[in-house]
Amino acid sequence: MTLDTKSFDMHRTLPLSPAKLWEVLTDPKHREKWGGPDADTVLIVDRADLRVGGQDRHRCGPADAPEFVIDTRWYDLTAPDRAVFTETLVIGNEAMCTSLVTYALTAEGMGTRLSLTVAVSSFSGREALAEFQQSWQGGLDNLERYAPTVLAPH
Repeated sequence: MTLDTKSFDMHRTLPLSPAKLWEVLTDPKHREKWGGPDADTVLIVDRADLRVGGQDRHRCGPADAPEFVIDTRWYDLTAPDRAVFTETLVIGNEAMCTSLVTYALTAEGMGTRLSLTVAVSSFSGREALAEFQQSWQGGLDNLERYAPTVLAPH
């Protein structure tokens, strides 16, 4: 099978300071709230090691069977401006795709502009590329809904 690749950029302006958005993007408890691709999918962080060279592992999928494993390795953590990491999606014991992800945060007005760049390589066919991009789109949609709740008094 051939290797299929794709790169894409996405942008959102969120009502959080760069420091607060950094926290929401990198803290496992926050990531579990917004990181799933849709309302029917959960994200469970099993291991988090937020440091250069650190590795995270989380599971994603339906609440009753979050069986998709995502292994993350952090390469650059320049808080609150930039994060660079790879993610490998594993189903069963087979790697389906790997991506290089860059978050760039820029103060904009009373909020922060998040620029996301993703370069993905699929080992499981071309259709996985569109699914991967749709997952990021859904996650960012969730982040947009979640961000204002971080500011609300508890």
